Amino acid sequence: MLRLGEKQILTVIKKVEFGVYLAEEMESEDKVLLPKKQVPEGTDIGSQMEVFLYKDSDDRLIATTNEPRLTLGQVGMLHVKEAGRIGAFMDWGLEKDVLLPFHEQTRKVKGGEDILCALYIDKSNRLCVTMNVYDDLRTDSPYHKDDHVKGTVYEESDNFGLFVAVDNIYSALIPLKEIYGDIRIGDTVEARVFDVKPDGKLTLSLRENAYVQMDADVQRILDKMSKAGGKLPFTDKADPELIRSEMQMSKNEFKRAIGRLLKEGKITIGSGSIELR
Repeated sequence: MLRLGEKQILTVIKKVEFGVYLAEEMESEDKVLLPKKQVPEGTDIGSQMEVFLYKDSDDRLIATTNEPRLTLGQVGMLHVKEAGRIGAFMDWGLEKDVLLPFHEQTRKVKGGEDILCALYIDKSNRLCVTMNVYDDLRTDSPYHKDDHVKGTVYEESDNFGLFVAVDNIYSALIPLKEIYGDIRIGDTVEARVFDVKPDGKLTLSLRENAYVQMDADVQRILDKMSKAGGKLPFTDKADPELIRSEMQMSKNEFKRAIGRLLKEGKITIGSGSIELR
C-alpha cells in the first residue's frame, strides 16, 4: 500500500520517458511516479529506493527523493512563505509548499515567521500542517524533576495554562500559577521541570526552587525600587495579582523576599508602601 505523507522503500517497476513508476512489488498495480529529474543515474527495473509520497499541484500522488522537513507523526519548525485568507503556505523542503489552514492556527501567523507544526491528512485526503501539535508530541523525554529545559509555546488555555513542546518534541505544560510575564504562542521559554506525570508529560515552572529563587527575587525587588526612586507603592499585603503583574512572582515569594530584606535592615514598610533605608 502506498502511504501518503510517509517515506517508503519502493521498487522500480516501469521506466517511461518522463520518469519511473514505483510500487511495493513488481506485480503491483498500485504505483506512483518519480519524475525524471529525480531519478538517480543507473536506476533500472527492479532498483529499490527510499522516497516520500505527497501530492503535486494537480492533486496527484507523486514520489520524491527530496527530504521533507516533516513526515506524518513528526513535529518541527516550518517557515511561513506567505499568509493569506485561507491559511499560510509553509516551506517544508519540497517543490510544492504545504498549507497551514486558518482553522489550524492557534494564533494568526505572518510571513517570515518560523512556526511549530505537525503534518496531517485532511478530509480531502491532502497533506496539510497544523499548529495543534498536542497529539503528535512524545511523552518519553529523558528529563527528570529539577532539570532545566527549553521549548516552544504552541497553545494557551484559560483553564490549564501554556502548552509547551520541550525541544520541539516532548509534551509539557506550564500551569496557570507558574506563568509570569507576557508569554505568547510561538515564544521560546526556558523552564525547570517541576514534575514528571505518570504518563510521561512534563509539568514546568518558570522559576527556580525557593532556596535558589529567593536571591533573584530579592535582587528584582531592589532593582525595581531603585528605578522607582527607592519606593514601591504597595506592600506585601497587596492583591496577589498586583504583585504578580508588577514583580513577576507570587505573593508568597514576594513576602519571603521582603522578609529577608526587612531582616537585613535594607527596607522599611509603611502603611501602603515599601522604602529603601
